[in-house]
Amino acid sequence: MDDLTLERGITLQAKSGTTCSGVSAIGRAVAWELRLPGRPLLTVHDNRWDNGERDLVLYQPTVVPEIPAALSNLHNRLRVGIDLAPENTATLRIMAFPAWVDGERPRINKSLTTAQLAARYGLQQLRDLVARPGVALHSAGGRADVPGYDVDDPQDERRIQHALYFPGEDDETPVIAFAHLRVVPVLRHVGWLPTVTV
Repeated sequence: MDDLTLERGITLQAKSGTTCSGVSAIGRAVAWELRLPGRPLLTVHDNRWDNGERDLVLYQPTVVPEIPAALSNLHNRLRVGIDLAPENTATLRIMAFPAWVDGERPRINKSLTTAQLAARYGLQQLRDLVARPGVALHSAGGRADVPGYDVDDPQDERRIQHALYFPGEDDETPVIAFAHLRVVPVLRHVGWLPTVTV
């Protein structure tokens, strides 16, 4: 990720909050630190709620350092839920919906061709992610009859919803994907990272 580094931090004390499904719950967060030389620290929380839900979000600290509005507007927004893959209970998935910035407000795209997803994510970075043990990119439902998610030959004709599948014991892959899908596009928009090359 250029000069951007990701390091696992501490597991935080129990906290209350709202899950992606809108339920009030108690949970713990594993903090992951995103560091970019000369820029304020960004922290991703991997929230694990007592009702079994799990999500990733860019955490908003009590005192927000001076940062561009688009990046500030990403704090505590555009969470990514982590759920069980529909066809395999030992596998988890996150939806591969990349962020883009509308004015100063980050938003997400849900349906893209695989070539468009690779252009947003970075083709080589996406290939590196899918090359991790047990990691795969498929259509959101995991249906084999929906073509077009091959990162070695990314199609540019059919827009689909992509999902990233990974082993349940793999804590790092979803955070890497979240950083590339949600945070990195905003960092590129505000000029903190160079634009992606395919």
